[in-house]
Amino acid sequence: MYPITVIGLGASDLDQLALGTYRKLKEANFIVARTDQHPAIDALRAEGIVIKSFDAIYVKNDSFQQVYEGIVEELLSLCMEKPVTYVVPGHPLVAEQTVQLLVEKEQQGLITLEIAGGNSFLDPIFAALRIDPIEGFQLLDGTDMKRDDVQMKQHVLIGQIYDAFVASEVKLSLMEKYAFDHPVIVVTAAGSKAEKLRTVPLFELDRVTEIDNLTTVYVPPVINRDDRLKDWSTFREIIAALRAPDGCPWDREQTHESLKRYLVEETHELLEAINQKDDEAIIEELGDVILQVFLHAQIGEDDGYFAMEDILHAVGSKMIRRHPHVFGDKDVESSEEVLRNWQEIKKAEKPQVESVLDDQERYSASLLTAFNFQKEAGKVGFDWPTIEGAFDKFEEEWQEFREEVKNGKSESQTDELGDVLFTLVNLARFLKLSPEEAMIHANQKFKQRFLFVEKSVHAERGKFTDYTLDELESFWQQAKELGKGENDETR
Repeated sequence: MYPITVIGLGASDLDQLALGTYRKLKEANFIVARTDQHPAIDALRAEGIVIKSFDAIYVKNDSFQQVYEGIVEELLSLCMEKPVTYVVPGHPLVAEQTVQLLVEKEQQGLITLEIAGGNSFLDPIFAALRIDPIEGFQLLDGTDMKRDDVQMKQHVLIGQIYDAFVASEVKLSLMEKYAFDHPVIVVTAAGSKAEKLRTVPLFELDRVTEIDNLTTVYVPPVINRDDRLKDWSTFREIIAALRAPDGCPWDREQTHESLKRYLVEETHELLEAINQKDDEAIIEELGDVILQVFLHAQIGEDDGYFAMEDILHAVGSKMIRRHPHVFGDKDVESSEEVLRNWQEIKKAEKPQVESVLDDQERYSASLLTAFNFQKEAGKVGFDWPTIEGAFDKFEEEWQEFREEVKNGKSESQTDELGDVLFTLVNLARFLKLSPEEAMIHANQKFKQRFLFVEKSVHAERGKFTDYTLDELESFWQQAKELGKGENDETR
């Protein structure tokens, strides 16, 4: 096995090559380039240096990853026969995936690798754009860029934008966060005589005619807070400002305890929006729920107990642990098996409890608490064998409640009413129905029908007292019939 020497050709033409790098190229016996698409290649060939290229591999493959892996495999084959000098654009260790793959092979002991110099495109880019990287910058790969990679407050440089297709993918990712007309600068051949800078609105990025291997896209930072509201860090800034000493008096006064009722209210409003299948309302209500999460996180940070990072770590690690079929090597056949695994993992994580009902109570959600209690009791065999037993129990409790209504006092009536509701929850559990959702649906249905009754009353005589109960019932039945036409679920 012979060594592979990697040499960077710099950011543009031959004039940028250091003298030592030029001498290495003159002395090399076998040179192969990742691509011919670099201005220094033609100049070197004009001086009599023989250079082959891997451009044919680009034509044969559909993805850049396949191209890079193909080039590395070919290099491994060549170095079995002779020393190889491999030339790449820019610096070998800056935005050069093939070299990273070669480094992995070296770490595995498969090759001997020497990495020589070469000027990175970053220095001439900074000079051309007149920006200071100490202010914070990102270097992203245009062929593998995701929306969440981008930090809107930093200078963003995007390389590897070889053609209009890659430019289009980059544009679509950026437009998920930036304004459609946010100015971007397309830089070509930075530092050379052919250097060119073009400023275009973001939506025109893939319409620029001159895009090649020497193209870098610069996205300036977004300074104005209102223009980067799609960035998580901006929302965190807003919440911190609300809780700051010079922020909002109401927000500064809030505690975990005082916010509890708001979290419950916002959750119910979200459920209502979901039931109505109103996407705009869902967006708004999800935002209100997220607001509650960020407020609690900021309170934790202000008090010195925890921060948002602790919350993210806790929930992220839990999701990884409890999904070994996704993040590990466990196989599952169905969602039921997923749930069983979840419960087993959860049980192993939790400390031993004195009762199966421990940790099952839900604040301000009595129906859900009843559901959880019955579910856990059922797991250990304390349950009716069939739903018929639950129906019989309901009839028994209903009769007891009616007796208390006739003869009992308020306290005993409340007690028996609770038993009736508890047995109804048990029936819901047997039928795999959510009592919470059922109650939300019933409330919404009542609201819709009563609003119709109100409208009908106001449209005619104007006051409820002007109608008999039979007349009001007639309006109710009309609302019920209209509901049947709009949604079969209201029958």
